[in-house]
Amino acid sequence: MARRPTNISIPDLSGTRAVVTGASDGMGFGIATRLAAAGAEVILPVRNSRKGEVALGMIRRNVPEADVSLRELDLASLASVAAFANVLRDEDRPIHLLINNAGVMTPPERQATADGYELQFGTNHLGHFALVAQLLPLLIAGRARVTSQISIAANQGAINWDDLNWERSYDGMRAYSQSKIAFGLFGLELDRRSRAESWGITSNLAHPGIAPTSLLDVRPELGREAPATGLRLITLLSRVRIVGSVDSAGLPAVLAATTPDAGGRFYGPRGVGHLGGAPAEQKLYSRLRSEDDAERMWRVSEELTKIAFLV
Repeated sequence: MARRPTNISIPDLSGTRAVVTGASDGMGFGIATRLAAAGAEVILPVRNSRKGEVALGMIRRNVPEADVSLRELDLASLASVAAFANVLRDEDRPIHLLINNAGVMTPPERQATADGYELQFGTNHLGHFALVAQLLPLLIAGRARVTSQISIAANQGAINWDDLNWERSYDGMRAYSQSKIAFGLFGLELDRRSRAESWGITSNLAHPGIAPTSLLDVRPELGREAPATGLRLITLLSRVRIVGSVDSAGLPAVLAATTPDAGGRFYGPRGVGHLGGAPAEQKLYSRLRSEDDAERMWRVSEELTKIAFLV
């Protein structure tokens, strides 16, 4: 059965500068394409320049008038994050939309970032934390809307406060859940601090439900030589519309980034179990409700990255 497309109305984004991490394929590619079609100038920060060029060409074919460009960024390296932020600060143009979408999921064995942090925690959370901190002046100048892409995995597990880097024991799924809980706590704390400090930034969370994205596919760089367990079933369930598609999975983040609602909101699919379907506001996961945990994670993240939020 052919899937009927799920879509949302996006306002005119002409004159808007947007940055979408993880936009070289999958959900991020769909998000970037939609923003470009709505008139935004879209920057694609990519680790793999070849994949980036392919994505750039596809967006331009789909949206001939698209204003899109590549920059280099590896979120698993704080030096790369700093270099990327320096490039954009040198360009000295406000950023109006930042969608923190990139991520890695469940390496079979523990891996570390260039700075020695567990790969999922270091990439999914710390890399984006450092990125937002170093782009803060441009985000303030653009009164930006920041969207942090978490996961339904943030509704399970916990922060392993005694071993954030999973050095004493490693469980790929538990480490993934931690990275997304940490990132969600950060996204909500960013909105609170923006209001307290009058930064003018609005910060929301989104999750894609479940969809057959490249996160679960063969990833030799993660030590995954075959598709992750469950990808075949997820692909089948997507075809019969029980879970989402790669195309629909990015819509909650687009809604979070473009809806006129106030910040501190959480968006995801509204279908059965919030696994797929059209995007809508969601009830906040219990693990993301503690402001004390959010403040603690913010402090720890500043200490680990050695980066502070300075205006």
